[in-house]
Amino acid sequence: MKFTVSNINKFLFFKLPSAYWSGVRLKEISEIRAVTTVKYGWKNQNPFQSMYFAVQAMAAELSTGALVMSKIHQSGKKISMLVANNNSTFTKKATGKIFFVCEDGVKLDEALTKVVETGEGVTVWMQSVGKNENGEQVSVMNFEWTLKLKR
Repeated sequence: MKFTVSNINKFLFFKLPSAYWSGVRLKEISEIRAVTTVKYGWKNQNPFQSMYFAVQAMAAELSTGALVMSKIHQSGKKISMLVANNNSTFTKKATGKIFFVCEDGVKLDEALTKVVETGEGVTVWMQSVGKNENGEQVSVMNFEWTLKLKR
């Protein structure tokens, strides 16, 4: 699969339908960053008139995971990926359109180089920052990805 925004969003539909139906979409992917969006609405609300935390987590994870998938594909190696740990901080109600940005491409490159060179499993923490349309931070989420060569 070619790693384009459109193809990743199709992947969501078939492989992660709960994220897709909640409104999570990849908007941008490059060598160093990925951006996802999700718009607050009836299907992803909590009882407090804001976006349910798990929907934010799906969008944030996709911003990190899309980078991981893309870079593994570019490497030409068979490398497994799995979230081992995560943590979150919520700083403002998430309403309107929320943008999650991960800019850890360089950090990920270093981790993947180590995996390929050593053959050992590696973990890398990647961060996604969620902001509303006014640029106000609503959440920060960190994901610890484990990366390991498949044998």
